[in-house]
Amino acid sequence: MTETGRAPLPYDFLPAVPELTVTSDDIDHGELLPDLHLADSMGMTGGNVSPQLRWSGAPAGTQSYAVTCFDPDAPTGSGFWHWVVFDIPASVTELPRGAGSGDGAGLPSGAIHARNDTGEHGYIGAAPPPGHGDHRYVFAVHALEVPTLGLDASASPAYVGFNLTFKTLARGTIIAVYGR
Repeated sequence: MTETGRAPLPYDFLPAVPELTVTSDDIDHGELLPDLHLADSMGMTGGNVSPQLRWSGAPAGTQSYAVTCFDPDAPTGSGFWHWVVFDIPASVTELPRGAGSGDGAGLPSGAIHARNDTGEHGYIGAAPPPGHGDHRYVFAVHALEVPTLGLDASASPAYVGFNLTFKTLARGTIIAVYGR
């Protein structure tokens, strides 16, 4: 835990890389995550829809992207991965709202959903335990030096993250919060 009593952000401990600019029509950095992006399970009645994301500022040599959503405040000892998608072509700089649906219909050709921490492929919305306080939902975009990670959809979020660490040229985040 940090001095504030909150879990540290894992990206603070990874090798330093240039920053991408990440924006969204659906979420604002530091602001409340709208109901549309909350889970529709685990005691929640949200829409379970991934937010729209766009990014810019990728360095020369970017060959693909990955997008992740991580809750470092989940009471697991290791956080909670809500969304992991990789092998997004370098020509793509935006994912539409709902791209995280498990059927992959909103993803560009070639992109792969890894399992989230519920074991499903796709986005699972926020669902912090009642009384656990505010949780941060870190939506990260990683610009990668390879066209593919060489992984398939059965990869765990931790294994995808391990591979991202050594292939990331730049990274940007947008962090929304939610608590109950």
